Amino acid sequence: MASIFTKIINGEIPCYKIAENEAYFAFLDINPIAEGHTLIVPKKEVDYVFDLEDEVLSGLMSFSKKVALAIDDALGTIRTGVIVEGMEVPHAHIHLVPIYYEGQPVSLGRKTEVSKERMEELAQLISKSVKA
Repeated sequence: MASIFTKIINGEIPCYKIAENEAYFAFLDINPIAEGHTLIVPKKEVDYVFDLEDEVLSGLMSFSKKVALAIDDALGTIRTGVIVEGMEVPHAHIHLVPIYYEGQPVSLGRKTEVSKERMEELAQLISKSVKA
């Protein structure tokens, strides 16, 4: 059975898409811990990030870097943090978490409320800043 991320990639479930290429897909987390919290997933469904082939894992990190730099540019962060936990969905993924100030709590257990309108705005801002 396809993971929820595969269903998002295939367009079966809507998302706030940031960017994609032939191998990777980026979209806003609907349970964000900060405004602009983005998920990066390989299109190939593999449960555990360290089971990815080396080329896929390095490509995932390179794609994540492009999106992280776009987050920084679009949202004026001091940097973007990276979390790889991988327990909630059986599809390898990276969390990119915008950090707006020193000491900002960064934990996947901490959720923040972001309106649908703001999510749409964030997706557009970040998407426009992604360099090809």
